[in-house]
Amino acid sequence: MRLSKMTFLAFLMAMFLVFPLTGCSDKTPESGIEGAVTDPEALGPAESLETEVSENDNIMEGRTSGPMLPVYFDFDSAMIQSDQVQRIEGNAEYIKVNGTIRVRIEGNCDPRGTREYNLALGERRALNAKKYLVNLGVGAERLFTVSWGEEKLLLYGHDELSWAQNRRDDFVIMK
Repeated sequence: MRLSKMTFLAFLMAMFLVFPLTGCSDKTPESGIEGAVTDPEALGPAESLETEVSENDNIMEGRTSGPMLPVYFDFDSAMIQSDQVQRIEGNAEYIKVNGTIRVRIEGNCDPRGTREYNLALGERRALNAKKYLVNLGVGAERLFTVSWGEEKLLLYGHDELSWAQNRRDDFVIMK
């Protein structure tokens, strides 16, 4: 019995010594695809993931019903920033003047983060906008909220301009 334990230990030691010596080979495997296209022109021109905007381009204003304007948010934030106050106050005035309309506030996020996290963040954004409008005198019964999270992107680029356009609340007149 003692001999078999010694043999087993010797076998384990040999495995630990030999295993590191059995690395990957330096030979690159062949693709195995007969007649593969190797011409780089066959793939077409490369496309950038950046959103190109010139001074003359109009940036989209979300899915907001005019003349209201969307409210934009900082990354990972549901707080209404000081530069967006004029927009939400203008929306409040429009809603108050048009006493019969009902408005759906749609919270949106950029695609960074998990689906669940973005749905929750979009909901907080929509609820904060609703609370702000109610504090400005808009009846809460005329305001409804929904979170789209990252589901309704406006821009699909992988750059700050695209992400910033997707971090917004839209104000949609309900029919």
